[in-house]
Amino acid sequence: MLNDLSVFAFVETYRSERNPALFQVPRRDWQTHVKDETTSQQSPGSVRGDKPESPPQGQAVVAIEVHIAFLNTVLKGNRAFLHARFGLGEDPLQPYKETIDRWLWPDVLRGQQVSVFRAKGAIAKYKKALGDPVGLTELLVFYCERAAGFCQDVDYRDTAYFDALVRMFEQALKVTANLTGKVQNGFLARLNRVRSIGRQLGNGVGEEMDVLLSEFDSSVHARGASWK
Repeated sequence: MLNDLSVFAFVETYRSERNPALFQVPRRDWQTHVKDETTSQQSPGSVRGDKPESPPQGQAVVAIEVHIAFLNTVLKGNRAFLHARFGLGEDPLQPYKETIDRWLWPDVLRGQQVSVFRAKGAIAKYKKALGDPVGLTELLVFYCERAAGFCQDVDYRDTAYFDALVRMFEQALKVTANLTGKVQNGFLARLNRVRSIGRQLGNGVGEEMDVLLSEFDSSVHARGASWK
């Protein structure tokens, strides 16, 4: 979570790029200051007059308001990143899942297009924001589920889309190998269902997934473990 120290560090970073006088205006005069400066280009001093500086608490409120306004405008597109990075919101994975779902399973009746690049980009952003192993595995497996489900549902037969699905399936297995117990078994069961769908898609998708799962089984047995 953001604290007072991080807020003031943020404000200090950007004050040189904004109007420094804004941070010196008492909170009750802030709106008047901004309005006058916009309309008549008055100097900060003419708005402030001889009123005393606001107490530290008032300055903190102004700094926080500026901080929030900045995040809601300039960083609007990175809101999911911020939520994951600072643990905001109930489910930090949800915004990334929505992006993946949108670009892997578009509404074809409305003319929406697929975009493997943007779907993968959501995973890359999560990895950069937090990179929690379980969360990352969840997104990789979710990608495979949505991609396979879309192909099955609308009979989608794009070779590049298939290739991306198989490669993501491979990545999902690799990160799942680093997990243990029920968490690992849960992901593997979901990937096994994806493999079952892959066998119905043709173009060698199911066969490649069979090979990847077979290799995974061999590595697991070599360590004296089993997921089935």
